[in-house]
Amino acid sequence: MGGAEAFFVRLAIALNSSNITQKLVIRKNANRSQVLNQAGINSVQLGFGGQFDLQTRISLKREISSFRPNVILSWMSRAARMTPRCPELYTHIGRLGGYYDLKYFKNCDYLIGNTQDIVDYIIQEGFDSNRVIHLPNFVDPPSNPPISRLDLDTPLDETLLLAMGRLHKNKAFDILIESLSMVPKTWLWIAGDGPEAKSLRELANKFGVEDRIRFLGWKDNTDSLMASADLFICPSRHEPLGNVVLEAWAAKKPVIATAAKGPAELLGNNDNGLLVPIDCPDKLAMAINDLINNPAKASNLAEAGYEAYDKKFTKDIVTAQYISFFEKVKRECVA
Repeated sequence: MGGAEAFFVRLAIALNSSNITQKLVIRKNANRSQVLNQAGINSVQLGFGGQFDLQTRISLKREISSFRPNVILSWMSRAARMTPRCPELYTHIGRLGGYYDLKYFKNCDYLIGNTQDIVDYIIQEGFDSNRVIHLPNFVDPPSNPPISRLDLDTPLDETLLLAMGRLHKNKAFDILIESLSMVPKTWLWIAGDGPEAKSLRELANKFGVEDRIRFLGWKDNTDSLMASADLFICPSRHEPLGNVVLEAWAAKKPVIATAAKGPAELLGNNDNGLLVPIDCPDKLAMAINDLINNPAKASNLAEAGYEAYDKKFTKDIVTAQYISFFEKVKRECVA
């Protein structure tokens, strides 16, 4: 579970709403299958195991032969590697949301990078620049009401920070927790789960901020969390894109992010949010205090972020770009 998987579901539903005939072949996941079914999309579930998973390869080839697609879109490396190359029958497009080894994408005719920096990486690795395109992610606008702060034992009259993501070292929630010790009278919700859960709780105790942090676990209703918060924080050490930044923009929330490659590309010269150095809790705390003490500045950044979202990262805009690309590169089915 993560940003890439969530965007896969959003895009599949958007394409379905645009009358694109598609067949989804996914790794076994009951929850994901249920969400797709509720949107009127049936999916075939296969194992997508390691290199010795011959059954998935055989079954995938059978599904392709039955459906006879014009275009196959492979979501990251494992699907790209398992999809047979057959350019005379269909166009195979690999989609990258990170800096993956291109040896897994040798069966692809074209590649999509969801940031310009990933596109640049793909070209630097030797892939034909005429067969690479930048297509961004989109996020849906908020649709659910805010979660009550009182339900999560959080004061109504104090500043509330929100951070979301897998509890992994790459997300640097440890830096955010340390920075909170330098930001008085401020509360923090962290939504996510992962291997660092226990150590992060211990760290909160170490810095004496455990009473001001709520660890929420994995949450699907992220727009409700956004609606309740005052500031959104993305403290990542490594973040190829940062879907969470787009979600905060869509919710008109001010964003503070570390200068990982994705957020740095999105926020630019602090026009749409504040960038701080990676692994610098004091700088992060200074930025948080700055926006708390300057509500007009925070409001202006929130408006600028929303304008950037509305211009480039809405469902209609990005889905249209995908469909246009499909039309450009598709192979006509051969009887």
